[in-house]
Amino acid sequence: MYVPGTTDDLIFRDDMAVYGPKDHQRIISKLNTRLGSRYYDTKTIRLEPLPETMLNEAEASPTPDVILFDNEALTTPIIIEVCHTVGLKKDINKVIRLVDEDEYGILEGFVYDYKTANWLRYCKGDAGLMTQTSFSNVLNLDLNAMLA
Repeated sequence: MYVPGTTDDLIFRDDMAVYGPKDHQRIISKLNTRLGSRYYDTKTIRLEPLPETMLNEAEASPTPDVILFDNEALTTPIIIEVCHTVGLKKDINKVIRLVDEDEYGILEGFVYDYKTANWLRYCKGDAGLMTQTSFSNVLNLDLNAMLA
């Protein structure tokens, strides 16, 4: 149980910290808004975009910047990590690990470096090699178009 003014309070504050600078959050917002419009309004995609959402609500799990969730299959076929060039290697490793571990049904993982405007995609079965593209085969959509 959370008790204010104790060690729990310090842990709680740390868990609640947001480390994303404005540029990072702006990209997440654009992706969520524009993909959300395609999901909620025009129904042109079947996956619901959700920002900063746990992959497994039943237990502590990784939280990608954006997930695209299949509400029928209850899987997360696509994850997107937004990063600065300094954090690129860490996010690449995170995406590869999450796709390869096959715990969450992830078929495609993307990393977007907002400093260089470069996209990398990793698909299930790619054996650790990322491709420089923003095109999602699952959505049949170029994710970079969501940032214009």
